[in-house]
Amino acid sequence: MAVSPRPTGHPGYTETLPREPGSAGTARRLVRFALSVWGLEALADDGALIVTELVANSVQHARRDSIRVTVERPEADRVRVAVVDLSPRHPVRRHSGPEDESGRGLTLVECLAADWGSDPLPWGKQVWADLKGRG
Repeated sequence: MAVSPRPTGHPGYTETLPREPGSAGTARRLVRFALSVWGLEALADDGALIVTELVANSVQHARRDSIRVTVERPEADRVRVAVVDLSPRHPVRRHSGPEDESGRGLTLVECLAADWGSDPLPWGKQVWADLKGRG
């Protein structure tokens, strides 16, 4: 688990993981660890669910063999969970019917996060979700 300093004085946590379904468990542990260190355990369930969905999307749609998961605290009351992959295609929220077996992940992220989005990178993209807590 890598720790990098942030301008706010709160460390960020990042880990490069294989692009495979089992990486969701490692990503959940990273999110729970960071939130515990910051005393924001109340956000852990939502953060774990969000990162699971973001990792699942990268595993299904990205290119290459790895993804990068980051957990940052840009403000005392805001945590950003992000997944970076090497696909330039940005996620699109789908409208799934009751018979569909998939397609609800981003809707779930949208419901749980204070905000979410996708930023282009020279080599791919970063999909992120912000959680708000009490700092």
